[in-house]
Amino acid sequence: MKLPRVMLADDHTLLVEAFRRLLESKCEIVGAVSDGRTLLDTAPALKPDVIVLDISMPLLNGLDAARQLREVLPTAKIIFLTMNEDPDLAVEAMRLGASGYLLKSSAASELFRAIQMALRGKVYVTPQISRGMQELFIRDPQGRQHDKSLTPRQREVVQLLAEGRSMKQAADVLKVTPRTVAFHKYRIMEGLGLKTSAELVQFAIKNRILVA
Repeated sequence: MKLPRVMLADDHTLLVEAFRRLLESKCEIVGAVSDGRTLLDTAPALKPDVIVLDISMPLLNGLDAARQLREVLPTAKIIFLTMNEDPDLAVEAMRLGASGYLLKSSAASELFRAIQMALRGKVYVTPQISRGMQELFIRDPQGRQHDKSLTPRQREVVQLLAEGRSMKQAADVLKVTPRTVAFHKYRIMEGLGLKTSAELVQFAIKNRILVA
């Protein structure tokens, strides 16, 4: 029987190795990366059947990475494995088309179960958070949407700057010039009515661009 091809994305190296050891007898681990940017750069060539990723990652958070992965790898199943117990984030993950949402405190057996269900076209949500999600759906069926006034590239710039990276560092990550990053920042600050870097950070947190 062909083993499912699984890719891991998490910035905690020890956890990635633990997940690898947990799955390697039942899955083919085709890659492991530590940030959302590298995930986007490498996943298309690796063609995983399932991508297991954290929400909180540097350079590009898991939610924004999933949005872009949906376009380049539409058949890949996406499973979030995170410490974040906020049911609002779990609901947004499901609206992005995720096949699973688990907590890192979940039983180890849940991860492989979630992978199996995803490959069968089903969705798995850990019982630890499913009730909170149901209550959210009842109270707010439309859900809070991420800020639609920003383009995907602008959201990337916001995260990098909110993480405290310089214009040059952000430009190196995005493979553009510092002048281009400065232009994006100017347009973002002007369009959102932000005056300071602190306000930009607050905006990033509120709109789930910078996820703790």
